[in-house]
Amino acid sequence: MNKIFLEPISRLPKADIPIQGLEAFLSQGAKHQILFMEFSQDVFLPEHSHERQWGVILEGKIELTIAGTNHVFVKGDRYFIPKGIKHSARIYAGYADMTFFDQFDRYQEMKNERMV
Repeated sequence: MNKIFLEPISRLPKADIPIQGLEAFLSQGAKHQILFMEFSQDVFLPEHSHERQWGVILEGKIELTIAGTNHVFVKGDRYFIPKGIKHSARIYAGYADMTFFDQFDRYQEMKNERMV
């Protein structure tokens, strides 16, 4: 897979997210986080909820079930998940997105992985 995220994104700290085939870079704000995510393998994320989430698909395809309604998003699409709404996802290899979390502590920086 060609890397979509070049510098300066690839110089951000990696996010500590234990999902096989995921590489995620974390931009930390005082009240939010922005993740730049690339998937090299198909992944299923079980139903969960959290603070508001907004994303834009940069490559590939994701199937999101939001509050029981199925959606398919592809390159160029945007999605929004309101606070506390249950959702799940099927993410396909080659998928990349930029995701805004309205939560400053959703993910942590991976220890000893910061690129220089």
